[in-house]
Amino acid sequence: MPHTGTTRRRVLAATGAAAAGLLAGCSGGASHGGTPTPGVREAAARAEAALRARTSAASRALVDRYDAVLAMHPTLRDRLAPLRDQAVQHTTALGPAAAPSPAPSPPPAVSPVPADAEEAVKQLADAERLTSDAQLAALATAPPELARLLASVAASGAGHAYLLAGGAR
Repeated sequence: MPHTGTTRRRVLAATGAAAAGLLAGCSGGASHGGTPTPGVREAAARAEAALRARTSAASRALVDRYDAVLAMHPTLRDRLAPLRDQAVQHTTALGPAAAPSPAPSPPPAVSPVPADAEEAVKQLADAERLTSDAQLAALATAPPELARLLASVAASGAGHAYLLAGGAR
C-alpha cells in the first residue's frame, strides 16, 4: 500500500522550489548580468536628482545666509569669505548631475541678521551645523558616488561650524 501523506521527499522538493523562487525574486528587478531594468534605473535617477536638488538647495540657502551676514557686517568679510566660497562650491557640486537646471527661482527669504556681529556668526555656525546634519542624514538614501560627496560636504560644513563657533582662535 503506497504512502499518501506528506513525505520527507515531498517536503524537501517543495522547500527547494520555494527557495529557488525566493532567490529568483531577490534579484531586485535586475535582468541578465545584474543590470537594473530601465524602470529601476529611471526611478533611481529620479531619486538621485531629487536628493541632489534638496541638498543643493540647502547649500544655496547657506550661501544666502552668508550673503545676508556679510551685507549686514562687512567687517567680517575676511573671516567669512573663504567659508562662503566653499559653500558655493558645495552648491555647484551637489547640483544636477546632467542637464542644466531651469531658470533660477527667487532666493528664499533669509531670517533677519542680528545687529551684533558675534551673534550673527553664532547663528551662521548653527546654520552650518544644521545643513551638515541634513546632508549626513541624506547619506542613507544616496547612491554610493553621491554618498561620498555628501559625506565630504557634510564634513566640511561641520568644520565650518567649528571654526565659526571659535574653535580655531
